[in-house]
Amino acid sequence: MTDIPPLEAEIRRRIAAAGPMPVAEYMALCLTDHRWGYYATRDPFGARGDFITAPEVSQMFGELIGLWMAAVWNRMGEPANVHVIELGPGRGSMMVDALRAAKALPGFREAIALHLVEASQLLQAQQERTLAQLPMPMSWHRALSEVPTGPAIVVANEFFDALPVSQAVKADDGWHERRIGIDAEGRLAFTAAAEPLKHFEWLLPQTLRAAPAGAIFEWRNDTTAMELGRRIARDGGAALVIDYGHAESAVGETLQAVGQHAFADPLSAPGTLDLTAHVDFAALARAVEAMGAKAFGPIEQGELLRRLGIETRAAALKARAAPAAAADVDSALARLTGQGRAGMGGLFKAAAFAQASLGTPPGFE
Repeated sequence: MTDIPPLEAEIRRRIAAAGPMPVAEYMALCLTDHRWGYYATRDPFGARGDFITAPEVSQMFGELIGLWMAAVWNRMGEPANVHVIELGPGRGSMMVDALRAAKALPGFREAIALHLVEASQLLQAQQERTLAQLPMPMSWHRALSEVPTGPAIVVANEFFDALPVSQAVKADDGWHERRIGIDAEGRLAFTAAAEPLKHFEWLLPQTLRAAPAGAIFEWRNDTTAMELGRRIARDGGAALVIDYGHAESAVGETLQAVGQHAFADPLSAPGTLDLTAHVDFAALARAVEAMGAKAFGPIEQGELLRRLGIETRAAALKARAAPAAAADVDSALARLTGQGRAGMGGLFKAAAFAQASLGTPPGFE
């Protein structure tokens, strides 16, 4: 096998040296390896990339996020200095649209110090170009924990789904960690650790402890969620998380790969495909609330956008648009709020987290 891509060769080397690799380690290498990882080597967004996110569908999405942030700032008492933090800013499109709309509340933009949490140098360069027009100070960080303390408004769209996910599979003698090894034909393949995970069933939600043999459970490291909860509870503010996932913890494999807008085998061509897994919003809320913040939702993305006024915004855009552009607005509205496979409105969920004194964040009343 002489034509193995360099990242796959590195993965095979590690498996040969240390045995089958945990799924979370494999996912982290595929996405964030600084030499050959997916986000280190390409711009994945838009029609020419591998997937399209909501901010790329329409400016309306980012504008409503901006109005949400402005309303939160108002409820915070309009502090003279506030950190606006975006986790995983993509190309920067959402923040540009958001802060343009935020002009509606006088003084808000002048109070902002902008912080972008981004692990990819390639995407950071794209963000710097996109955001260059903005007047407020801005800085980049590799992790939320690096952002200075202080009152904050945090937004994260399709961020948590890309964090590495661990998996365990149920057997007759308990839960075994799912790993990736090399099969008899020399291909990367899923396998399971020989020994069961000790006391793993006691870490599961009560409703999942009687899962049948063969069931798969996924979970993520809580570090980022706990830092989010700690920061909000201690310093004040709120966070809005929008992602695809399930409202309640459940068994089932959701790890998937996408390339060129089509699903692919997660074990094929490591580093060239986007790997994601559904967000467990119940687990996310537990981690945030354990640090003292309050959780709200999740609700469907379509419902949140309607509550924030997307239909009114769409009507305003159409009123001054040519017929072809008006049709594009209708199409974007349907994509962002619609149900079914063609719509994001039901597939994506939204949750908010806030300091208890803030009350219920906008859109979650």
